Amino acid sequence: MKQLERGYSALMAGPVGVYISVPFCKAKCTFCNFASDAFGTERMQHYVDRLCVEIRGAHAAAERIGASLPSAVDTLYFGGGTPSLLSAQQFREIFQHLRGEFDLDTDAEITLECAPGQLADGTLDELLRQGMNRISFGVQSFVDRETTAVGRLHTRQQCYAEIARVTAAGVRDINVDLIAGLPHQTAQSWQYSVEQAIASGAPHISVYLLEVDEDSRLGREMLEQGSRYSASAVPDEDQAAEWYQHACDMLREAGVQQYEISNFARPGYPSRHNLKYWKRQPYIGFGLDAHSMLLAGPDAVRFANTSDLERYLGQGSAAKPLRLFESEQDATNGQVDVVGPGEAFEESLFLGLRLNEGVDLGILQSQFGESLLEQTMPALIEVRDAGLLELDTGRIRLTPRGRLISNEVFSRLLDPTAA
Repeated sequence: MKQLERGYSALMAGPVGVYISVPFCKAKCTFCNFASDAFGTERMQHYVDRLCVEIRGAHAAAERIGASLPSAVDTLYFGGGTPSLLSAQQFREIFQHLRGEFDLDTDAEITLECAPGQLADGTLDELLRQGMNRISFGVQSFVDRETTAVGRLHTRQQCYAEIARVTAAGVRDINVDLIAGLPHQTAQSWQYSVEQAIASGAPHISVYLLEVDEDSRLGREMLEQGSRYSASAVPDEDQAAEWYQHACDMLREAGVQQYEISNFARPGYPSRHNLKYWKRQPYIGFGLDAHSMLLAGPDAVRFANTSDLERYLGQGSAAKPLRLFESEQDATNGQVDVVGPGEAFEESLFLGLRLNEGVDLGILQSQFGESLLEQTMPALIEVRDAGLLELDTGRIRLTPRGRLISNEVFSRLLDPTAA
């Protein structure tokens, strides 16, 4: 048990990462079914009020479930939705409550997700005053026909202009999101988008394969073989996979190195916040559908807020107490999952394999003991023999082919009967 406690302590020690969910959009992408939508100004302010109450009660809530919540914060991530739609005053309120509950490091990485053309000058100025130093642009494509088809409101020219504007304002750490497999996309148009992302000078680029939720507008149309949302123009999965691999090659040649299945960075620019997820370091999420993982003795605990906006906002005045894990005003789903040694081992395996550096088997053994690793070794060898995994010098990592079908690899490792 002491060996496991030492393993967990080493794994989870250090400052916490904070994620803040802002579920507002000017328009919802056709393929998306996240807990986000277009809302009025009054609803947005009510949400911010609730968010601030939740932040203010964070340490008390963690204590109620026996979890350890560090006060030091070294990464802060505003995700959504489109967080940039909040006003300067609303961000000021959020930061005031964050600094009242946590100690935000002077060199903390502070990221804002942003849709091109949806960041007001006043909001940008306020965020810079608050220490924001990283922006992630949801570009998705530099081809207007493709972004229009999925309901995005920006143009290629707006993307160029926005990157130039925030760079001139002093933001050097910029990410550009691209999606392979959008409606009307071709091999040529995909190559163009990747070329433009590289030419933008952004030090971080994320490349995702299109995932269409069955309950989204595009998902329902694809099932029904309709035509309103360009379902018939969605490339097949094999094409998108080829384009993803081509992007990997192009980015590598341009000096933007892959460090995770979907993420590429120039030296010194990986996302510190997202690395917390993959390395199982502590983080706490606030807002709609936000997830958390904290240390609780020798174990870890995971919990998530409700994805129901009405439940999150509650009834009546925003000043009504919101006490997590305790009352009808509970913002969470009311469930705390304890992550014991077996589950922690599995998480360390499949989250670590998302990283190009892979998993150090010696560290895994020191943290969790020999038996769990021995039980998994036959599946590791089988996946290696299938050309999906490299296993050498005490370290395992996915091959390029393995990254393309990573979910299948993880299923084989966690459930040998899935092979």
